Amino acid sequence: MNAPVFSRELRQSTATLTLYALFHLNLAFSSIEEEQRGQVIERCYWPLLRLAERCGPIAIEASGFTLEEIVSRDRLWIEKLQALIQAGKVEFVGSGYAQIIAPLVPARVTEANLALGHEVYQRLLGVKPALALVNEQAWSGGLVGLYLNAGYRGVLMDWDNPSAYHPEWPAETRYRVERALGSDGRTIPLLWTNTVAFQKLQRLAHGDIALAAWLDFFRQRLGEVPRALCCYSNDAEIFDFRPGRYRTEEAPSATSEWERLEQAFAALHASDDFNLVKPSSLLPAVRRQPLRLESAACPVPVKKQRKYNLSRWAVSGRDDVAINAACQRIYDGMCSDPDADWKELCYLWSSDFRTHITEKRWQAFTRRLLGAERRWGTAEETLAPVPLGEAISDRHVTIVTPQISAQLDRRRGLALTSLRFAPHAGAALGSLPHGHFDDIHIQADWYTGDCVFEAPGEHKITDLELGEARIWGADGDTLARARIETPKGPIEKLMRFCGDRPRVEFEVSLDWADLGRGSLRLGHFTLLPDAFDWSKLSLTTHNGGKDPETFALAGQQVDHGVPVSFLVSASHGLGMTEGWAEIGDGATRLRIEVDRSTAPLLGMLTHRCIGGSLFCQFVLSALELDDTRKPTALREGPRRYRFAVGAA
Repeated sequence: MNAPVFSRELRQSTATLTLYALFHLNLAFSSIEEEQRGQVIERCYWPLLRLAERCGPIAIEASGFTLEEIVSRDRLWIEKLQALIQAGKVEFVGSGYAQIIAPLVPARVTEANLALGHEVYQRLLGVKPALALVNEQAWSGGLVGLYLNAGYRGVLMDWDNPSAYHPEWPAETRYRVERALGSDGRTIPLLWTNTVAFQKLQRLAHGDIALAAWLDFFRQRLGEVPRALCCYSNDAEIFDFRPGRYRTEEAPSATSEWERLEQAFAALHASDDFNLVKPSSLLPAVRRQPLRLESAACPVPVKKQRKYNLSRWAVSGRDDVAINAACQRIYDGMCSDPDADWKELCYLWSSDFRTHITEKRWQAFTRRLLGAERRWGTAEETLAPVPLGEAISDRHVTIVTPQISAQLDRRRGLALTSLRFAPHAGAALGSLPHGHFDDIHIQADWYTGDCVFEAPGEHKITDLELGEARIWGADGDTLARARIETPKGPIEKLMRFCGDRPRVEFEVSLDWADLGRGSLRLGHFTLLPDAFDWSKLSLTTHNGGKDPETFALAGQQVDHGVPVSFLVSASHGLGMTEGWAEIGDGATRLRIEVDRSTAPLLGMLTHRCIGGSLFCQFVLSALELDDTRKPTALREGPRRYRFAVGAA
């Protein structure tokens, strides 16, 4: 492979390492109170501009919201930033109006977010940035087309997490300007950010490592061919200011951390080994052959450590599922309202309300969210009273409609042991009996349609128990209902077996006083190995883009729901941002749908071949455990989840 040739403004020595730095500004930072924002501008943002003036060029990224907050408090800062941009000391990098996790929201929301961001950038700074920083480094192939359509010429994205799932990439890839492939077939230039490198600068600023050690880290990355490396790509608010998120946070030292940063960047300029440039100057070196960053095992790469994954903003926090559902209802109402305030929706879907938000800001946010829902939100569907129906006394119940053949197990909470959709010849979903697999880790029974709650140090709670069960007919459909008592409260499950189409609809209600800290997973759609051609299995869904993404599963080991640690219960997830995912081979495909306005559940896949058989299961997560989890209900009352499975 030919090494990239950098633009003429760069030094030509092959021993030179080209460096670029990006500072992320976020006044919506979850653990910063609104009244502290002036302090952040004074202690962090002004020193950042002085750093750029004395030691630039550097890149600065901020959301439109952050710029609006700054200008309302300190217009001189905005004017200084403008001057430094014009002088070439700062390159401004965009991200959108709000810090939204794009793989978790419909494409139209991200389109609005990027457009609104450009409007603020032009109005306050007079610039249209060439590069965008992917929010929270949460990537999906569907985002490529959205960034291109918004006018961005390139994006910055984390190297470490995508590369961990692409061992076929050459080691030199991390130092090159690459091209990312999108789900629509288009590509966009890609500059890497680097987790270890930005943490090194943080440690230097905090006095944990010496300047000589920091410089040596980069000298060790000098090569025989030109290389480029991002030496910083994280928050500006952590220097000479402590947000107060962690009990172990040390107070800023007597020596200014910004002074240490100035010494570091001055040392880069003084060395012949390094060349500090604006990130966009590297774009001419972009390679032609595109990379696909996402994979079946890691469909949405995210920044930094594995604890940062999609579940962090989807199904954890205080009550992420409920506030995301409210945002979805607002979105549904806004789509038909020509006077809708999309800026307000982007603000409400910001990531920081879904992590370590303070109590004071949570209260203000929920008032604003509920106010927006009253104005624009679509109404939640109310259920008609459920008939009592006929009590089920036998263990196994067979349901047959013109489109469906199913068997349910009353002793297992009406879990599905077999489910066949017309026109397929055999059952596609169901149960795998105890001992089906030789691997001791998965020798238990596996069902379809069940609910499982797990919390650290507690016994597992499931609906795989004997409970009250009834069955009846309505409008050509067959309905079955189960109520299972658990130590946390009852689980009620209603299933509708459609008579006119191959589809089963589920409504699960948990009348629990407190979900607490743990994981709650629903559906557990277990594929029967003999029903599929394993070599042709694939999964298709949307992760925030207009176009669906397809992942081939043959030969892939996938386990999205595996815990990262005792504190983090899941590793990956699927946004299902248009409300569906399909899985199957060329002949038999299943479509799993989620009612996002009730609860936008997170998709999770397990897929692996074990002892001559296939274990493939699609799960819907309603709750995961991580460091952001702080149980707080948006509304009191039972939790409802609505989803369906059918033939695609």
